[in-house]
Amino acid sequence: MRRCEWCGNDPLYQAYHDAEWGVPEYDSRALWEKLVLDGFQAGLSWITILRKRDRFRAAFEGFEPRRIATWGEADVLRLLADPGIVRHRGKIEAAIGNARVWCEIEAEIGFDRFLWDYFDGHPRQNAFADATAVPAETDTSRRISADLKRRGFRFCGPTITYAFLQASGFVNDHVTSCFRHAEIAAMVR
Repeated sequence: MRRCEWCGNDPLYQAYHDAEWGVPEYDSRALWEKLVLDGFQAGLSWITILRKRDRFRAAFEGFEPRRIATWGEADVLRLLADPGIVRHRGKIEAAIGNARVWCEIEAEIGFDRFLWDYFDGHPRQNAFADATAVPAETDTSRRISADLKRRGFRFCGPTITYAFLQASGFVNDHVTSCFRHAEIAAMVR
């Protein structure tokens, strides 16, 4: 079976590719978690975050944004002392601030709807023959990034946003030779 080359031979990476990456996500909380984790990835590889994801989930109490929105300096210090996560003050503070913005968007329109409206509710089905054709960012990721930043989100530039869109199934960027390309496409028909 052929996979996208980016997951290599690492069993954890392959399992993530095979079961999660590119599957359309419609749950507001899960979308926020994925965006926050993509923000923590900035400057690092995704496999680093993936290996720490369970610890992130424990440290961030299940990524419940309403709870995290109430956190303050004591929580920042607690997280900075946790060797199981990426200990970067700016990223930790951004996650807490992003939770507050998530709460506003969720109350206004729903975080899921806010994002899916950029795609008219339907994942974009790309057909890239190889990974070199897959963009690092798009006009849509630039628009979403700008809108998120305007609302107060941090660590959500156009490249981070596009990686999030790929992982969360807003776009199907499995290469056409990957067995998951057709499976993901079938999920949205």
